[in-house]
Parts: sequence; structure tokens; C-alpha cells
Amino acid sequence: MKRSAYIPLLYLSAGSALALSSCGGKNDAPPPPPPAVVAVETVSEAQAAYHEAYPATITALNETELRPQVSGYITGIHFRDGQHVQQGQLLYTIDQQAYQAGVSEAQANLAVARANLNKAQKDADRYIALDKKEAIAKQVLDHALADLESARMQVRAAEAGVKSVQTSLRYSKIVAPFSGTIGISMVKLGASVSPGSTLLNTISTDDPIAADFFLDQKDLPRFTALQTAAGNNDSTFTILLPDGNLYAHSGKIASIDRAVDAQTGTIRVRLAFPNKEKTLRPGMSATVRVYHNKGGNAVLIPAKAITEQMGEYFVYLVTDSSTVTQTKVKTGATIRDRIIIEEGLQPGQKIVTDGLQRVKEGARIQAGDPKAAPAAGGKPAPSKG
Repeated sequence: MKRSAYIPLLYLSAGSALALSSCGGKNDAPPPPPPAVVAVETVSEAQAAYHEAYPATITALNETELRPQVSGYITGIHFRDGQHVQQGQLLYTIDQQAYQAGVSEAQANLAVARANLNKAQKDADRYIALDKKEAIAKQVLDHALADLESARMQVRAAEAGVKSVQTSLRYSKIVAPFSGTIGISMVKLGASVSPGSTLLNTISTDDPIAADFFLDQKDLPRFTALQTAAGNNDSTFTILLPDGNLYAHSGKIASIDRAVDAQTGTIRVRLAFPNKEKTLRPGMSATVRVYHNKGGNAVLIPAKAITEQMGEYFVYLVTDSSTVTQTKVKTGATIRDRIIIEEGLQPGQKIVTDGLQRVKEGARIQAGDPKAAPAAGGKPAPSKG
């Protein structure tokens, strides 16, 4: 009985499997996915004029530290801190008494040496005349000529001594090496100063004044051309002050450094600006703006339309069959939220600008608002309100 009951059960299960197999035999393919809804824009040209911004530091075109060349005590300060001084103007006086005494002593020594030279010259002349008459021994004449040469050397040494102490006396008066603005004095009256080690003050030129910034080496040819251009003193170079206001005067390229920094790949550029109002001060931070105009229209597309892959840039180009293909482009400068395309696109072509995450190479697309399109899984995006 157990065996006869078991066999029909097995038979029924096999029959059921055959019946199910015969019902699903068609093996239909799944329907294709709907087109991805993306934002599409037609590529066009526009005026490509913009400002490039570089962080800069204001610096003096000429600046030097004032240090004494003789030792002594400060006996005179002849300027006001922060004053504009003229070249050659007296700034500091170091106690001159010792140096004046040294000059007087050296001049006296020179007078003695010259008197000795005069006596030696007369003796030599007398002995030369006697020698011609063979009235003196040859050795006496030789001694007289040697004394004459020694007296001449003593005069030269005394003259050098006078010049040396006169130089020290002159160095006791420190004057402005050029016209400019002098800073706050680092020493007071009566302070003891030593040659080279004591900093007295710093003086720098203030009109014109410079702005230094660092330029990427790839832009060096363009700036070299700007340096030699006739319009180097126009409004190409302007400055934004720390408070955000635009400086009233434009500048020009004063110099480009001799070499590129091998570590950073940048090179220092120095601009010169008029500064009669003393608005710009050395050490200030500012922003240099460089006006750039490509001289006509250029292809501009939204920056968000560009994707980057391993240092290369691509856009999704819409084909006539409403599919997309990834296209490599060469980018230029950024102007606000758009980027100049130098190679890879032509006006009139259509590109995907929003919804890039929905597409891949060869995908079908439908122009629309990606934010209002169905989300992943086919369900519409939830409505607001």
C-alpha cells in the first residue's frame, strides 16, 4: 500500500512541472529602458573678455636698510618718522669729535711728511750737483736719493691717512641714498651704534610702487608679449585693494624674473603702479587683475557640462538619433560659471548640461528638466507641497 500511494504522487509532480514548462516557453526579452531625461543646450559663441585674478604683495621698487659704517653715539636725528625724504638729505649724525680730531692729526702728519720730502729733495739736488763735479763719494749720493724716495712714500702714506679719517668723518653723517619714504627710527638720540650690526632705519621708494605675483610657467609667453606690447600702460593691469575697492590707477609690467622656480613651476612678475597718494604701502596684500580679451567671440559652455577623466576633459554630445557620445574637448579660461572651449566643439552642436549621471556612451536621451524627471526605479520624483 505504501508503494502504490507513493508512485502517483511522484507522477503528479512531474506532470505539474511539464505543465509549467509549457506555459513559459515563449522567453520574451525585457522592454528597453526609457530615454534619460537631461538638460540640453545648443553650443554658441559669445564675447570672451574676462579678468584673471592673482594674489599679490605690494613691494617697493627700491628699498634699503640704513646701517652705520662707523661706531659712536647718535647725536642727531634729522627727520620725522614716516617722512618723505630727498636723495642726499641728512638723516642721522654720529658723534664727530673723535673723527674730526683724527682728521686734524692726519693733516698735521701730512704736513710733516711734505716738509721732510722738501728737505730730502733739496739734499738730493745738492748731492747730484756735487756728484757731477766728482766732489763727493758715490755712496753719499745713493743715500740721499734713498732718503728722497722714502720721503715721497711717507707723503703718500700720510695722504692716504687723511683720506681714511676724512671718509670716517663723512660716514658719521648718514644721508638718504635716494628719494623715498623713511620708516620709524630703530635708534634714539644717544644710542651707541656699531658698523654693520646696528639697523638704524629702512627707506623705500613709494612712487611708483610695485605689485609682485607668481605666474604659472605655461602663461609666460603671453605675459612676455604683454611686456613688450605698446599698450603695456593701459588698463590691462589693475589692483583690487584689501577692502575690495578697485585701485584708481592701472599699471604695467616692470620686470619678469630671470628663472622659473623648479619646485612650483611659477615665475615672479612685477608690476609698477603710480602711487602719488601713497595709497599702496609695501607689505600690503592685494589682488592683481589682468584683463584678457581673445579679440572676438569664443565657444562658451556651462562649466557643469564638463567631466574630467585622468586629466582630460569631456562633454556628452547629442547626436541626430537622440543619443549621446562622449567627446574630448580642450578647455580655456573660466568666465564666471562658463568655460571657454578652444577645441572639440562647434557652434550649433548640442550638449548635455545637466543630468550627466543619468547617461553613458550611446545612451538614448530626452531633453527636459532632470529634476522633474522620474527618479531611478521608474517612480516620479516626489512633488513639493
